[in-house]
Amino acid sequence: MCQKLNTIGMFGLGVMGANLAQNMVNHGEKVAVYNYTPDLTEKFTAAFPNENAEAHYELESFIASLEKPRKIFLMVTAGPVVDSVIQSMLPLLEKGDIIMDGGNSNFRDSNRRYHELKDKGLNFLSVGVSGGEEGALNGPALMPSGDKAAYDQVAPILEKIAAQVDGKPCCTYLGNEGSGHYVKMVHNGIEYADMQLITEAYQFLREKLGLTVDEIADVFKSWNESELASYLIEITSEILTHVDEETKQPTIDVILDKSGSKGTGKWTSQNALDVGVPLSIITESVFARYLSGLKEERIQAESELSGPKPTEEAIDREAWINLVKEALFMGKITAYAQGFHQYKQASNEYGWDLKLDQIALIFRGGCIIRADILNPISEAFQTDPDLSNLLLSPYFKEKAGNYQQALRQVTMKGMENGMSLPCFSASLTYYDGYRSAQSGANMIQAQRDYFGAHTYERKDKDGIFHTEWY
Repeated sequence: MCQKLNTIGMFGLGVMGANLAQNMVNHGEKVAVYNYTPDLTEKFTAAFPNENAEAHYELESFIASLEKPRKIFLMVTAGPVVDSVIQSMLPLLEKGDIIMDGGNSNFRDSNRRYHELKDKGLNFLSVGVSGGEEGALNGPALMPSGDKAAYDQVAPILEKIAAQVDGKPCCTYLGNEGSGHYVKMVHNGIEYADMQLITEAYQFLREKLGLTVDEIADVFKSWNESELASYLIEITSEILTHVDEETKQPTIDVILDKSGSKGTGKWTSQNALDVGVPLSIITESVFARYLSGLKEERIQAESELSGPKPTEEAIDREAWINLVKEALFMGKITAYAQGFHQYKQASNEYGWDLKLDQIALIFRGGCIIRADILNPISEAFQTDPDLSNLLLSPYFKEKAGNYQQALRQVTMKGMENGMSLPCFSASLTYYDGYRSAQSGANMIQAQRDYFGAHTYERKDKDGIFHTEWY
């Protein structure tokens, strides 16, 4: 009697690949696992012995063990490694087989791979995966794209292992080519902005209002029971309660203030320039990480550069805590507005037909930016799929009207006291810029026409004009 073939193969057994493989097995799939280096395969089998997880140490046997059309999920380092792995498998694959890339690949690479493999009769799915180690094991948010017929073949597996919210999987077909990795990229950009906004709120509470770490932990815990409820708010309150075992200080106070990044935030900002979207909040969050990396220079600059003179003033802490809460929510609204504007513009630019309401639903579970705010975001785009900007939907228009004053007060008070609030200030300037029917761009056009004869349009009549300025 022939041994039953495996339903899916996991290529790459780092933390994410191993956890996703376990997730698949836990949901009833028979999974072949393989890693180029046998040590991770051995580690996986030792940690997770299961008859439905079949380890392979040769690529040929790994491929041969899969039922046809073969379904292979890659969890390897993004970039040239993905291309190398695909090339190594090509001689062993047949027309109709499906390769899924779950790493943080650049969407342009995924576009290229999609077309290259399509020309060979193979199917390539770009699958954004969010949720980290815990999400991979217990249910990530999945953002798949590529050939729809190929997705339909793997959908029963992907939708089963994804996070579930209100009985629906946080996984749905997004569109053609590498749009799945594009959606994941902008998700990460929103994540950057969200984290920086929370950081600025924390800084204001501590540096301006003088709250202790424990008091701020309580504030964030209470905020997580409000409209700000989210995974990032939740873990922030938990971070602030953690005590370092060596020093007995709050762990937050022993962590060096230099933040790292893996590139997806930068890609998001770079692409915003390509598609012509004002992505100031997300971009400022990327720059804030770069500025944090200049630790030695900042130490020197603090001793040499002056700031505002401190002022003595009575502070109503409870009132200001509420203002910071409202300012943070206002910042989140504008950050999401920019991110979803980028989705809309890219969808038009690349011909993807992204469904923004479905993207918001995917983000409700498993991923890092999961938050209660995603429900009204989805409803806004479901009500009006052609909505040009989230700020113009009734719900968010009302919230912005109520909270923009708090954002002004917190931003101005922080700046008066020499605090760097890049995302709060970017949120405010974006909001004010977007709501201004008249901007100063007519001066820029005049300047461009003066030195370069770039021409301009007029307010009072149609056409293209040039002035002989000198």
